[in-house]
Amino acid sequence: MGDFSEWIREYGWQSWLVLAAVLGGLEMLGLDLWLIMLAGGALTGAVVAAFGAPFLLQLGLAILTSVALLGLVRPSVIRRIHTAPTLRIGHHNLIGQRAVVLDELGGDGPGRIKVAGQEWTARPYDEDDRIASGAQVDVVEIKGATAYVLRVYTPEPGTGLGTAGDEG
Repeated sequence: MGDFSEWIREYGWQSWLVLAAVLGGLEMLGLDLWLIMLAGGALTGAVVAAFGAPFLLQLGLAILTSVALLGLVRPSVIRRIHTAPTLRIGHHNLIGQRAVVLDELGGDGPGRIKVAGQEWTARPYDEDDRIASGAQVDVVEIKGATAYVLRVYTPEPGTGLGTAGDEG
């Protein structure tokens, strides 16, 4: 037993460092982030061993660090890796966008709006509504090549009441 304790005192930090490198290399095979967290614990053991701490303290701190990394760091890293941004493409990207009326909407036929730099055929979402050109609207639905919009109401100064964006 004396030879082992001497060897640990002599080569402890190098052993922990080799263990960390082996665990880090094996992590490349699986990429589940288990072994890299254990490697972090082994690095802690290497640092503690480099300061000449007893083996049981090295082992205890290595285990404590590994458990902390597995319990606290790994879940958030996994969540970030597996969460992709929502990608909205095509006309679905226009829903919720603000637009400007180019040709009056409502009445006898569709008008035109400019949304996200593109001109679209548009109708008011409320069939009885008429929206003058120049008014701001929000795109609420797309059916085929026609955008359905609602007028944007802006508050009147001092009253808190809204007025239609096309009234001035």
